[in-house]
Amino acid sequence: MIRPLSPGDFDRVIALGELVHGAGYMTLAELDKIYHQGIKHGVNASFVATTGDYDEALIGFRLTYAPGQWQLDPWCSPESWGIAPERVCYFKSNTLAPAARGQGLGGRLLAASIAAAMSQGAEAGVTQLWKESPNNAAVRYFTKAGGRLIKEHPSRWNQALDNPDYVCVRCGDDCHCTAVEMLLEFGR
Repeated sequence: MIRPLSPGDFDRVIALGELVHGAGYMTLAELDKIYHQGIKHGVNASFVATTGDYDEALIGFRLTYAPGQWQLDPWCSPESWGIAPERVCYFKSNTLAPAARGQGLGGRLLAASIAAAMSQGAEAGVTQLWKESPNNAAVRYFTKAGGRLIKEHPSRWNQALDNPDYVCVRCGDDCHCTAVEMLLEFGR
């Protein structure tokens, strides 16, 4: 089952994020900020996927900033987007439990976020994907969805830059993974 993210999901989102991406991936304060930046015109652009059963385990999430409600950072290249930044949402994170992969769940989460972002006024969404994801799955997935490569940003997630508590599952406490900036235009 896919439904909008709620504060009651925060602990499970953080736990899944750390399982998949590494310790210190996200704090409660960061997630609360992301949650609020994803809501515009009463519409929430962030979603979770659950098993939908009695225990309702959280098996995935898509965190998305609403258009006009996020700050460009040094790893954004708006001059290459062809769309005004205030009309672009930001796909912050798409995370699936290992057992939930390969079932189309990531695509369904993305579709839910796109529909919400469009109702918020977005014409496109930008993301920074983890190039070193297993089998480069993140880039392959977003390319299949229609995303186009904008630029690669080496060492984007290095802890010294913005998150000293993060421990990368690939690099440890000195991450040099590459972010692949991609843009997905809606309805073009």
